[in-house]
Amino acid sequence: MPQVERLLSESPAVVLTGPRQVGKTTLALGVAGPRPATYLDLESQADRARLSEPELYLDDHVDELLVLDEIQRLPGLFEVLRGTIDRGRREGRGVGRFLLLGSASLELLAQSGETLAGRIAFAELTPFDLTEVGGDQLDRLWVRGGFPESFLARSGKSSLRWRRDFIRTYLERDIPQLGPRIPAETLRRLWTMLAHNQGGLLNAANIARGLGVSGTTVGQYLDLMVDLLLVRRLAPRLANVGKRLVRSPKVYVRDSGLLHALLGIADKEALLGHPVIGASWEGFVIENLIALAGEEVEASFYRTSGGAEVDLVLTWPGGGEWTVEVKRTLAPKSERGMRSALADIEPERSFLVYPGEERYPLGEGLEAIGLADLCTEIKTAAAARA
Repeated sequence: MPQVERLLSESPAVVLTGPRQVGKTTLALGVAGPRPATYLDLESQADRARLSEPELYLDDHVDELLVLDEIQRLPGLFEVLRGTIDRGRREGRGVGRFLLLGSASLELLAQSGETLAGRIAFAELTPFDLTEVGGDQLDRLWVRGGFPESFLARSGKSSLRWRRDFIRTYLERDIPQLGPRIPAETLRRLWTMLAHNQGGLLNAANIARGLGVSGTTVGQYLDLMVDLLLVRRLAPRLANVGKRLVRSPKVYVRDSGLLHALLGIADKEALLGHPVIGASWEGFVIENLIALAGEEVEASFYRTSGGAEVDLVLTWPGGGEWTVEVKRTLAPKSERGMRSALADIEPERSFLVYPGEERYPLGEGLEAIGLADLCTEIKTAAAARA
């Protein structure tokens, strides 16, 4: 909430993105509560009808914060907002006018209508991270994921049921509302294939053969899943180090709870016996760290054809890099490929995240650390650099 309030104090409009059911509306209503505000849900026919003459409606609410939920449902509204914002600036109302909520990423919103360059700020609301729920809830957060209703469900069965319903609703209702005519079963198969290949290099040709579509079509489907903030495409770090670098992105189902639901994993016992456990833990760690680092930090991975590899590289604004290797073992050790990657990158700080709690050096500037402690380190560093 503090970030959204800060952006509203600096910009006429703020777009808050995030997948459905992540808590955007709750946060927006909390921001709106202390001030004159009007909330419209653009999935409601009645609320959309209020905007049948948008210029008139907006002019009637010039002294209020106008919260518009599911803004992608009215893409033509962006052009109207541009004119309204420009008039407001001339009249001395330059900031805190509109809070726009969307279940798609910035790329999808940009395609929906007129961009508001220079008039708008962006923020993304992610599912719960470990600093929000506490380190003692790590296993629960990992198994259930960070969507509030899933994490807070009364039982593991209720949580799994909610996640399965969430997946079904996205496939059968939400995605068709955005326009693409993609068979729900095809998209489910793609999502499940990505889950089985969690954290693997993207091979569009293999996926295309599995789905019976072209590689170009797979790329379009994947773009949609990324835009909906359900899948992360982690780019490779391509700095010139005189070595042959892997150039394909790695792909993750962003929420670990959805990953487990797609694979039929009901609880931690089932997860511990499943082949995806290592990749699930890796994705869970990476999502927490990226969320806490903030949107201005560039996230990537590093891999060469010679075997040098590190799971996550965080490049801070203004320079400086931190590297993170993720291991699902209580006896982590520095391996040759990681040491080679660190020699190539020469990061400011290097960490190896493991499931334990003790923190200790592994030599050559590398430190073994638990996830909760590293989350605190990242959050503190992000605040200091803001």
